[in-house]
Amino acid sequence: MSAVEEKRRLASGPGTLLVWLYGVMVVGAVSRSAYQIATEFDRAPLAYSLSAVAGVVYGFITYTLVRGGERARRAALVCCAAELVGVVTVGLWTLVEPSAFPDATVWSDFGMGYLFIPVILPVSALVWLRKARGATRG
Repeated sequence: MSAVEEKRRLASGPGTLLVWLYGVMVVGAVSRSAYQIATEFDRAPLAYSLSAVAGVVYGFITYTLVRGGERARRAALVCCAAELVGVVTVGLWTLVEPSAFPDATVWSDFGMGYLFIPVILPVSALVWLRKARGATRG
Protein backbone atom coordinates (compact mmCIF):
# COMPACT_ATOMS: atom_id res chain seq x y z
CA MET A 1 0.00 0.00 0.00
CA SER A 2 1.38 3.45 -0.94
CA ALA A 3 1.94 6.20 1.61
CA VAL A 4 -1.00 8.17 0.19
CA GLU A 5 -3.33 5.17 0.46
CA GLU A 6 -2.08 4.53 3.99
CA LYS A 7 -2.86 8.11 5.06
CA ARG A 8 -6.36 7.96 3.57
CA ARG A 9 -7.38 4.94 5.65
CA LEU A 10 -9.16 7.11 8.24
CA ALA A 11 -11.65 8.14 5.56
CA SER A 12 -12.29 4.61 4.28
CA GLY A 13 -14.97 2.15 5.32
CA PRO A 14 -16.89 3.53 8.32
CA GLY A 15 -14.60 6.56 8.17
CA THR A 16 -16.33 7.61 4.93
CA LEU A 17 -19.65 7.85 6.75
CA LEU A 18 -18.00 9.77 9.59
CA VAL A 19 -16.49 12.28 7.13
CA TRP A 20 -19.87 12.75 5.48
CA LEU A 21 -21.75 13.18 8.79
CA TYR A 22 -19.15 15.55 10.22
CA GLY A 23 -19.29 17.53 6.97
CA VAL A 24 -23.06 17.87 7.27
CA MET A 25 -22.68 18.94 10.90
CA VAL A 26 -20.10 21.58 9.89
CA VAL A 27 -22.54 23.10 7.41
CA GLY A 28 -25.45 22.94 9.86
CA ALA A 29 -23.64 24.31 12.91
CA VAL A 30 -21.63 27.01 11.13
CA SER A 31 -24.48 28.31 8.98
CA ARG A 32 -26.95 28.32 11.87
CA SER A 33 -24.58 30.02 14.31
CA ALA A 34 -23.35 32.54 11.72
CA TYR A 35 -26.92 33.59 10.98
CA GLN A 36 -27.88 33.75 14.66
CA ILE A 37 -24.74 35.65 15.67
CA ALA A 38 -25.26 38.13 12.83
CA THR A 39 -28.97 38.72 13.44
CA GLU A 40 -29.83 38.05 17.10
CA PHE A 41 -26.66 37.60 19.13
CA ASP A 42 -28.00 39.61 22.09
CA ARG A 43 -30.87 37.11 22.52
CA ALA A 44 -28.70 34.09 23.42
CA PRO A 45 -24.96 34.85 23.13
CA LEU A 46 -23.85 31.74 25.02
CA ALA A 47 -25.95 29.37 22.91
CA TYR A 48 -24.90 30.92 19.60
CA SER A 49 -21.24 31.04 20.59
CA LEU A 50 -21.30 27.38 21.64
CA SER A 51 -22.88 26.44 18.31
CA ALA A 52 -20.08 28.29 16.50
CA VAL A 53 -17.47 26.44 18.59
CA ALA A 54 -19.20 23.15 17.74
CA GLY A 55 -18.99 24.02 14.04
CA VAL A 56 -15.26 24.72 14.29
CA VAL A 57 -14.70 21.45 16.16
CA TYR A 58 -16.68 19.55 13.54
CA GLY A 59 -14.63 21.20 10.80
CA PHE A 60 -11.33 20.26 12.40
CA ILE A 61 -12.41 16.66 12.91
CA THR A 62 -13.57 16.45 9.29
CA TYR A 63 -10.21 17.79 8.14
CA THR A 64 -8.21 15.31 10.24
CA LEU A 65 -10.27 12.36 9.02
CA VAL A 66 -9.75 13.36 5.40
CA ARG A 67 -6.06 14.14 5.92
CA GLY A 68 -5.35 10.76 7.45
CA GLY A 69 -2.15 9.52 9.03
CA GLU A 70 -1.23 8.78 12.63
CA ARG A 71 -0.85 12.41 13.74
CA ALA A 72 -4.25 13.26 12.29
CA ARG A 73 -5.76 10.21 13.97
CA ARG A 74 -4.39 11.29 17.35
CA ALA A 75 -5.57 14.87 16.84
CA ALA A 76 -9.02 13.60 15.87
CA LEU A 77 -9.11 11.38 18.98
CA VAL A 78 -8.42 14.37 21.23
CA CYS A 79 -11.00 16.52 19.43
CA CYS A 80 -13.66 13.80 19.48
CA ALA A 81 -13.11 13.28 23.20
CA ALA A 82 -13.37 17.05 23.78
CA GLU A 83 -16.49 17.12 21.61
CA LEU A 84 -18.08 14.35 23.67
CA VAL A 85 -17.26 16.18 26.90
CA GLY A 86 -18.80 19.32 25.40
CA VAL A 87 -21.97 17.55 24.28
CA VAL A 88 -22.45 15.88 27.67
CA THR A 89 -21.65 19.08 29.59
CA VAL A 90 -23.93 21.30 27.51
CA GLY A 91 -26.59 18.59 27.38
CA LEU A 92 -26.68 18.35 31.17
CA TRP A 93 -26.44 22.12 31.56
CA THR A 94 -29.49 22.66 29.33
CA LEU A 95 -31.47 20.17 31.41
CA VAL A 96 -30.36 21.48 34.82
CA GLU A 97 -30.42 25.22 34.03
CA PRO A 98 -32.60 25.78 30.93
CA SER A 99 -32.80 29.52 31.62
CA ALA A 100 -29.10 29.80 30.70
CA PHE A 101 -30.08 28.86 27.13
CA PRO A 102 -33.00 30.97 25.86
CA ASP A 103 -32.33 29.36 22.48
CA ALA A 104 -30.91 25.95 21.65
CA THR A 105 -27.31 25.13 20.76
CA VAL A 106 -26.19 22.28 18.55
CA TRP A 107 -25.40 20.35 21.73
CA SER A 108 -28.56 21.30 23.73
CA ASP A 109 -30.38 18.34 25.20
CA PHE A 110 -27.58 16.10 23.91
CA GLY A 111 -28.26 17.17 20.33
CA MET A 112 -31.98 16.41 20.30
CA GLY A 113 -32.58 19.11 17.65
CA TYR A 114 -30.11 17.26 15.42
CA LEU A 115 -31.58 13.77 16.02
CA PHE A 116 -28.98 13.09 18.75
CA ILE A 117 -26.26 12.93 16.09
CA PRO A 118 -24.05 15.27 18.19
CA VAL A 119 -23.83 12.67 20.98
CA ILE A 120 -23.70 9.58 18.76
CA LEU A 121 -21.09 10.97 16.35
CA PRO A 122 -18.16 11.43 18.75
CA VAL A 123 -18.74 8.01 20.33
CA SER A 124 -18.77 6.40 16.87
CA ALA A 125 -15.70 8.37 15.81
CA LEU A 126 -13.79 7.43 18.98
CA VAL A 127 -14.52 3.75 18.34
CA TRP A 128 -13.43 4.05 14.69
CA LEU A 129 -10.28 6.01 15.52
CA ARG A 130 -9.25 3.51 18.20
CA LYS A 131 -9.83 0.68 15.74
CA ALA A 132 -7.82 2.53 13.06
CA ARG A 133 -4.75 2.66 15.32
CA GLY A 134 -1.90 0.94 13.59
CA ALA A 135 -3.66 1.05 10.23
CA THR A 136 -2.41 4.61 9.78
CA ARG A 137 1.24 3.86 10.58
CA GLY A 138 3.63 3.51 7.73
